[in-house]
Amino acid sequence: MRAFLAAAPLVDGHNDLPWAMREVIQGEDIVPGFDPRAAVDRIDIAAGRPDLHTDLPRLRAGGVGAQFWSVYVPCELTGHAAVTAVLEQIELVHLMLARYPDDLRLATTAAEVDTAVRTGRVASLLGAEGGHCIGESLGALGALYRLGVRYMTLTHNNNVPWADSATDAPSAGGLTSFGRSVVSEMNRLGMLVDLSHVAPTTMRDALDTSAAPVIFSHSSCRAVTDHPRNVPDDVLARLADNGGVCMITFVPRFVSDDQDAADLASVVRHVEHAREVAGVDHIGIGGDYDGCPVLPTGLRDVSCYPDLFAALFDRGWSDEECTKLAGGNVLRVLAAAEKVAEHAVTPRVRGAVPN
Repeated sequence: MRAFLAAAPLVDGHNDLPWAMREVIQGEDIVPGFDPRAAVDRIDIAAGRPDLHTDLPRLRAGGVGAQFWSVYVPCELTGHAAVTAVLEQIELVHLMLARYPDDLRLATTAAEVDTAVRTGRVASLLGAEGGHCIGESLGALGALYRLGVRYMTLTHNNNVPWADSATDAPSAGGLTSFGRSVVSEMNRLGMLVDLSHVAPTTMRDALDTSAAPVIFSHSSCRAVTDHPRNVPDDVLARLADNGGVCMITFVPRFVSDDQDAADLASVVRHVEHAREVAGVDHIGIGGDYDGCPVLPTGLRDVSCYPDLFAALFDRGWSDEECTKLAGGNVLRVLAAAEKVAEHAVTPRVRGAVPN
């Protein structure tokens, strides 16, 4: 399986290592004025970190070719505090990339992912988790794009004023008018609209609004495990027309009704259900490593991706199908979002705005 993943590198949709590093330094309390350099200087992910799910040796062992690093901000932070925290997390990722230039390389386009992989680096993309991090400002959204963020999850566990979360009481009824403006601006910029964490009403409104394919960076299937964080079949079925991708996650309570019994086979059931409903062109992987305390048996850390693909090959999956799942589909979506932005009426943020 390592040979397969060397030829078809895995593009994982969601890894919370940046926040896990922050917690190692400051504990679980959110400390104002956090210094990202302290985390990067003190935590050497090249040496191996058994207290974390992710480090460089295990990324290599897992065949990870590209990783969306989550620049997550807790829902407890709102307004200016949330904006400050997401900037700190973005800075942490940039410092991490600078510390390990032979292993990690920033990627902001599908072509840059390919370049990083061909030069032996793990392509590193940024994903902002939770729309509260823009402080209800389209200007802040554009600034995140300029700093390298290539998807934003519209909500986290709590509603934002303009969009409903899957795990909060309905308030907006899906997307408000401003919420639709956020989606449209993300399309204009070339930033992927991430619908993990959002309510089904928000999912449907976003699909009605978005001119570009959407993603679910780390969600599984509601018909298999009835958890509100998972994606209903009617939404999965719409991905074929939209062109988007649902990246199946490994979080035990999302993949098994008995989270203590969650294992690799549980994840396989979700992958195969998503293939059946959405189609093989609309599935991917978003493990959520370092974002939950335990993982399913057989998927303990980022080194275990080859075991998942071995199980799929054993079940009759073809090379072509596994290549699409591993990363081909999400790279197609990223390229499609770039193309939509290129044809936008007003230019996306990319250096100086042309006259």
